[in-house]
Order: sequence, then C-alpha cells, then structure tokens
Amino acid sequence: MSLARRCSRTPCGRPAVQTLTYVYADQTAVLGPLATFAEPHAYDLCATHGERLSAPRGWEVLRLATDLTDRGPSEDDLLALADAVREAARPLTPERPAPHEESGHETARRGHLRVLSPD
Repeated sequence: MSLARRCSRTPCGRPAVQTLTYVYADQTAVLGPLATFAEPHAYDLCATHGERLSAPRGWEVLRLATDLTDRGPSEDDLLALADAVREAARPLTPERPAPHEESGHETARRGHLRVLSPD
C-alpha cells in the first residue's frame, strides 16, 4: 500500500491499493494490483471503491487477484533503508592521511586540491 498515492475518487482520501484501467476495444474494465507508478490513463482506487466498482452496461469487469492485506516492508525494503542510512552517515570529506604518511611537501593549493613536490 502506498501512502503517497490516494484513491482517485474525488471525495475519498484513503490510500490506493488497486489500479483500474479500461480496454475500450474489448469493452472491459480491468481492476488489478496497484501499478508500480501512477499512469495518466489509469485510476488508483482504495479497497472500498475497488469492491463497489461497476462497469457501464455491456461492459465486462475483469478483476485480477490482488492481496489487499498490508504486510509491511519487505526484507529488500529494509535493506535499502539501511543502506541509505549508512550512506547518509558517511563523512562528507574524505579522510586525510596523517602528515607522516604523506610523501613530499605541499607547493601549491587550489580549492581542495594540493600540488605535492617529491622530496
């Protein structure tokens, strides 16, 4: 369930859990799992509006199997979050070697770059 995507029905503010698309050539309304990203010609619906969906006379409603239970974040989601936290915690500047580890001495400096002469 996406907290960022809401039901397309105007007065509804519930989270979207299904996506509705129309196949005009076949006169079919297809209600399936929530699409990966919002599409301009598709409608995201909450569970309540998905259950109540009816099609125009002569049209068929094709309901694809969807699991509407909220299972929470997957293991991949948690690992991605942990990687993002580790990346954000890294220092912004690279660690400098200790002065005794450097070879040569600094002859010029421009911004964060240094020119070293071999000694």
